[in-house]
Amino acid sequence: MEARLDKWLWAARIFKTRSIAADACKNGRVAIGGVKMKPSRMVKEGEVIQVKKGPITYSFKVLQAIQNRVGAKLVPEVMENVTTPDQYELLEMNRISGFVDRARGTGRPTKKERRDLDEFIVPAFLGDFDFEDDDEDENEMNGYEDDTL
Repeated sequence: MEARLDKWLWAARIFKTRSIAADACKNGRVAIGGVKMKPSRMVKEGEVIQVKKGPITYSFKVLQAIQNRVGAKLVPEVMENVTTPDQYELLEMNRISGFVDRARGTGRPTKKERRDLDEFIVPAFLGDFDFEDDDEDENEMNGYEDDTL
């Protein structure tokens, strides 16, 4: 039995809607054997499908080529998750790093993100210095007694 790739991705609950699955295929985020596939490609049992979602690439082995959506409890009969552990480590490292990849125009930074940005731009140790005293010290070194030149 065979099924369209976008239909199978939707039926196996990898994507929420069929149109999102088709868009993922069109944008090159779905591959079989390292080759990017169109949504109309027919999938067969035994094939391994790679799906790029976020920072990692999931791999799923097709156990049944279905066209109708199944309940969440029946998903293990339809596909097997064969994603390598290093991909999950990559996901965990991305989560631990705390770096938020904010797309342009998605809104204001949170208070914590703004404070982190401020700390990055003006490190805390620079706030300890009094820059007004530096001008007086410079004038004294040049032989001037007062601030007037």
